[in-house]
Amino acid sequence: MRSKELLGLLAIAVSATAFGADTSPPGQLSPPARISQQTREAAGKAAREAEMAGRRAAEQAKLAVEKSEATTGRVSRAAAEAIRRAARKVAEAATRFEEKAATAASKAGDESRGAAREAEAESRKAATAAQDALAKADEAIRRAVAASREDAEKAAQATRDALKKALEAARTAARAAKDAAARTAAAP
Repeated sequence: MRSKELLGLLAIAVSATAFGADTSPPGQLSPPARISQQTREAAGKAAREAEMAGRRAAEQAKLAVEKSEATTGRVSRAAAEAIRRAARKVAEAATRFEEKAATAASKAGDESRGAAREAEAESRKAATAAQDALAKADEAIRRAVAASREDAEKAAQATRDALKKALEAARTAARAAKDAAARTAAAP
């Protein structure tokens, strides 16, 4: 009987010390949630990368618009092909921007998540507009070869309009990404 009492006391002593070693206050099941410095840095880096990708997409769109306006009045396969190559670069840059914005939105903290989601939505719009411009550029090439001069000029004008729309969408998205990056950097 003596050994049973000794084991009981030993069990009480061990459980008391184990309870005393727990650093969380009684009634709290998990430690308070904190955003680590590493998480904050990753979110900031992703936001900066999205901002730079947005800026590059807007620059590519601006170059494409300038190239398309420089060829106004000239209807040739070579001119249409040059515009299509520029539109493809815009589409690729917008797609990279969309990917970077999605990454930034997934890494954003609670304080900046709304701005990051807005930048992601704007980047999606910019990518869609860029793809539309690329499709119109492809159509302009087909018309430059097979259609009359008037039809080819209409297709070229539609491409210019689509590129201008892509430029505005890219600029809006870049501004949203810049805002999201600033909010992410300012987040505690």
